[in-house]
Amino acid sequence: MSDRRVALVTGASRGIGAAIAERFARTGWDLTISARGREALDDRAEQLRAHGGRVEVVTADMSDDDAIGSLAQAHVAAFGRCDALIINAGMGQRGRIEDFPARRFDKLYAVNVRAPFLLLQQLLPTLRATAREHSAAKVVALASSTGVYPEPGYTAYGATKAALINLCETFNLEESENGISATTLAPGYVDTDMTEWTKDAIPAEEMISANDIAVLVSSITDLSRFAVVPNIVVTRPGTYLHRA
Repeated sequence: MSDRRVALVTGASRGIGAAIAERFARTGWDLTISARGREALDDRAEQLRAHGGRVEVVTADMSDDDAIGSLAQAHVAAFGRCDALIINAGMGQRGRIEDFPARRFDKLYAVNVRAPFLLLQQLLPTLRATAREHSAAKVVALASSTGVYPEPGYTAYGATKAALINLCETFNLEESENGISATTLAPGYVDTDMTEWTKDAIPAEEMISANDIAVLVSSITDLSRFAVVPNIVVTRPGTYLHRA
């Protein structure tokens, strides 16, 4: 196994995933980064390598089981360890229950719940081995405040994020005594290109920053095996405790 800590970050070409990968690279981690588009990933990898670490690039569509399997295999083949699995890739979609297409719900579920399940399952032997050799391994999955506090218009999206939170909490019941624990982060609106549609109502400067999320992720990975943090809700200032 490598002497440096190693993370796999999905959805790493932009937004929250890019901020997380940048923070890891700056603090001495090696990385596998993944997203759907190769060109954007290659550009991101070049920036990350400037910090002196190794960065592997694997394209993967999180709705494709075979691609998820190939991603897990490529990471293990490259590094042989996984100190942190960062499940950031996800799909967002608004719509009320009365007219939300079932096929779109199925796609949301595939990307936001099934893909994390498959990654956890396929990387579990490596996570266990890393925890045995290096004391701990961490999983951090990006959920949403709508998975904790339901909001109108987020019927399907919030349901998938609630399922992700439950998935990770159950994973802790099964694996935390092996030195692996999972934390979901459930933020409100984060200032990324995915929230451009709402910035006429909520200015970017009033949103949570991607760097705020990266700081939390980094802090979680520094915890010992004896500190299990199931879920963290991150809200915006003011009266938004139960709203995105």
